[in-house]
Amino acid sequence: MNPFVHKSLVVQLQANGTERFPVLAHLSYDADDPFAVTAVFSHDGRVLARWKLDREMLGDGLEGPVGIGDVRFRPVSSGPWEELCMEFYGNAHPDGGRHHAAVFVWAPAVAAFLRQTHDVVAPGEEELGVDDFLAEVIAGG
Repeated sequence: MNPFVHKSLVVQLQANGTERFPVLAHLSYDADDPFAVTAVFSHDGRVLARWKLDREMLGDGLEGPVGIGDVRFRPVSSGPWEELCMEFYGNAHPDGGRHHAAVFVWAPAVAAFLRQTHDVVAPGEEELGVDDFLAEVIAGG
């Protein structure tokens, strides 16, 4: 089985109170980093941001609000359209405010992507390989 899952989606970005505009989101999963999903947001061939997201938290965000730090997820419903709102907070400004961006993505697409990752590494079956890493460090030092 392929240890990688990748999905590209058109999403809506809303930054610092602007109107939403479309950007590409590239979601990827690698079984070697089983707890993480990498999200790369791009527009006109330029990478706008790259985030490592917690796979379980991403799934939980489809059901209800999660996160209290720099990354937060929550479901948003606008009639028949079900979205996941992914909020990202940056460093503080001198005035006390923070950069803030929200990405709105079609929730069923995220759910389908997560199901594919679960086919690669089922929830609860993740392994870190810490023992192998420590053995390498000890053997080399």
